[in-house]
Amino acid sequence: MFFGLVKGEKTAAGRGRAIRTVLVVEDEPLVAFDNEHALRQAGYRIAATVDDYDHAVRVMDGEDVDLVIADVTLHGEKTGIDVARRAHERGVPVLFVTGACPAHVRHLAVGCLAKPHDPRALVASIRTIDRVLRGRGATRLPLGLRLFAEAV
Repeated sequence: MFFGLVKGEKTAAGRGRAIRTVLVVEDEPLVAFDNEHALRQAGYRIAATVDDYDHAVRVMDGEDVDLVIADVTLHGEKTGIDVARRAHERGVPVLFVTGACPAHVRHLAVGCLAKPHDPRALVASIRTIDRVLRGRGATRLPLGLRLFAEAV
């Protein structure tokens, strides 16, 4: 169990998916656009796409978010690690999507997807995390995805 979902528990929508709404926290506009487009095409709802901590917190405070995907480097003084801390406090899982995965904060996230990544790898990574959150375990990991032991 991770972040409060019980094995086999269905989401409010009853579809059996743990992740339906995603918050994208990314400071590179083209990467943010590609991520958002890939996620929408895969059927996920985008709560928002933001490039700094303050906007990310406002979205988490005002929306039901099932997963935060966050780059480590953001605009402003605070980082994606700060976003992950806030999400962790709220019980919202985080996937770091970054070039340098921060090993010292593994307890704040379910995993890390290495940049650069293919949009299909992002979608496959979220589907893998969804399986883990539902207690089904990870199968074959998408290229570039590392799950943290705390999540598995």
